[in-house]
Amino acid sequence: MTALTACGGGGSTTPGTTTATATPTPTPTPTDSTAQANAVVQQFLNLDLANLDNYAAPTLPAYYDNTVDAIDNTPANDPVTDPIATLGRVLFYDAALSVNDTTSCATCHQQNIGFDDDERLSTGFQGGLTSAHAMRLGNIRYYEPGEMFWDRRADDVEDQATQPILDATEMGWSANGGLAALITKMEGLAYYPTLFEFVFGDGAITEARIERSLAQFQRAMISSDSRWDQSYAQIFAAGAPGRALNQALPGFTASEQRGRELFMTGVNNGGAGCQTCHQPPTFALNANSRSNGLDAGETEVFKSPSLKNVGRSTFFMHDGRFTTLRQVVDHYSDGVQAGPALDNRLQQGGVPRRLNLTIDDREALVDFMETLTDDTLAADARFTDPFIR
Repeated sequence: MTALTACGGGGSTTPGTTTATATPTPTPTPTDSTAQANAVVQQFLNLDLANLDNYAAPTLPAYYDNTVDAIDNTPANDPVTDPIATLGRVLFYDAALSVNDTTSCATCHQQNIGFDDDERLSTGFQGGLTSAHAMRLGNIRYYEPGEMFWDRRADDVEDQATQPILDATEMGWSANGGLAALITKMEGLAYYPTLFEFVFGDGAITEARIERSLAQFQRAMISSDSRWDQSYAQIFAAGAPGRALNQALPGFTASEQRGRELFMTGVNNGGAGCQTCHQPPTFALNANSRSNGLDAGETEVFKSPSLKNVGRSTFFMHDGRFTTLRQVVDHYSDGVQAGPALDNRLQQGGVPRRLNLTIDDREALVDFMETLTDDTLAADARFTDPFIR
């Protein structure tokens, strides 16, 4: 198996390191007063611990109903909470989590481009490049199996959270004392013991708590306000055939409508069948999806992020080989290669399927995917850098 490295998108497993499994526990009542905690953290952070942002109960469209809940990989006994997600926000943006204070999770997952990276391969703490492109994080919670990274090697979002921190290229702790050394460093930063005590009831900084906090913050990154969402909300009816996904959407151009039709309609009915793998309304990957035939003979079963905000990305696929959405569409139209890992939906009669889309239809699919851009998530203050710079 090829080792893949990218901040949150595909780090390489470092020999001799292990990742602790978080055991969720109820959040204790903080022992320090909120005012005392604020006096400490507000020297460093634009946070008000007495008025936390809402991560636990976001307002979502009606179609984010039980059908979406069924694919939510949030642990049933550890739902997102405002205090823990707030701590996750601090961890996500803190370059002090790298060995030399240069790199944070947000370095490779930038909010304004859909929590993606604007480089093909991410730059690590010492200037080295990762071997895979970083993944977008929006709707990360709606990949039902929960496995993370392009190669699915992490069991869940929690398991994923500290691997980039340990990685020798990304944030560097595997060769510099491991998480024990990081925790010692964090204990010397005044805001972390205070925040951990505020959130968990005591100031102990542990791997499990770091993982849990980062995972909750990332699961809170829900994308539900793209142009597609705004239009679909006007026609959605739970009892309508296909939940009204095949109906024309108000405000769409002719090309966007054609792209929607191709995306939502199965291949046997004249469409491109994209939605069988990229499931609306979250546009996260279907649980049983396999690889997409990028290379002949491919044996690795890759996953993909949600297509929400795909129009903000500048590199696509696990190695960032494509630089436009048109190239992505061209691949699915006539570039899929045979191999053991190829998804059966991309085959016909045992050979790669060729859609042979017209030029207009290719552009229509691109136009449709651009409607999945969520400007709200890209600017949401809850997910911005909390540090006073």
